[in-house]
Amino acid sequence: MSGVPRVAHMSTIILRGGIEVENPLELALEFLEAYSGYEARDSMGPDSFDEGDLRQANRGGARISAAEIAAILERRGEIEGALREIRPAASLADKASAIPWLPLTRLFDAFSDIRGVGFSKMTKALHPKRQALIPMLDSVVQAYLTRDDSATRSSGSFGEHATALVRSYKQDLDRNRSALREIQRELANRDHRITEVRILDLLIWSVNA
Repeated sequence: MSGVPRVAHMSTIILRGGIEVENPLELALEFLEAYSGYEARDSMGPDSFDEGDLRQANRGGARISAAEIAAILERRGEIEGALREIRPAASLADKASAIPWLPLTRLFDAFSDIRGVGFSKMTKALHPKRQALIPMLDSVVQAYLTRDDSATRSSGSFGEHATALVRSYKQDLDRNRSALREIQRELANRDHRITEVRILDLLIWSVNA
């Protein structure tokens, strides 16, 4: 894409199905150039959750309707209570034992049974609140995660199913942790400060969309 600077070779990212992403930094830069407005979003506060967060998610393509916004905001107390149980710095790159899986499941369950709201809209709204922990589970990423992983097809609650997807996502992040950190440093040098979780998300999307 024009305007993207030439970059040094980065470590290869290994995705499922034997897919090797040999130019991950270039792909990340192309994506960030194309969608810079979305990545520039600011969270309204780490433990708050209001209409502004949902409107912001819509500016990034979430397409949450007015009726869905109203229904979500009826759960605001439950959502904010769960957010307070999760450190703002919590990261999916942490050891599995250090990740607050139960509070994360409660956070996801706060969105259960809201007509028209699935994992994609939910995680697009929640990602800015915990950027290092919550990936954006849109249809492309969900399809990638469930393709060869039966554990993601949970028969539990809405929140348990979402958490199973995040656990599966962590496998890819752990496998590529060194390369993702290398890419993260190079992006920061170019004034793009995004988390390893978001970098992996956009690489999965770029290869599979």
